[in-house]
Amino acid sequence: MKPLTLNTIENPGAASPGIATPEKVDGDGFGQTLKSAIEQVDALQGEADLESQKLAGGAGNLHETMLALEKADVAMRVAMKVRNKILDAYNEVMRMPV
Repeated sequence: MKPLTLNTIENPGAASPGIATPEKVDGDGFGQTLKSAIEQVDALQGEADLESQKLAGGAGNLHETMLALEKADVAMRVAMKVRNKILDAYNEVMRMPV
């Protein structure tokens, strides 16, 4: 491991070649990943609503409806846990002294 110098503080990627710097990061980013996850939760909620409507109309299958409802419930619970963790992290950063 290299010793900590002013250069490694300004360029953390220089300290360890395996650490990605913002210029080296590939992908869509956190915002796009979060948006995609929310869209997936919304799609599961829509599927559960559709299955519930089919069951109420007499054309649905109880087993399929319950599976769709449980998937939507689990996805929403995970989304709420992620939201809470993000808010906790934000609050922690706001409490840091400048």
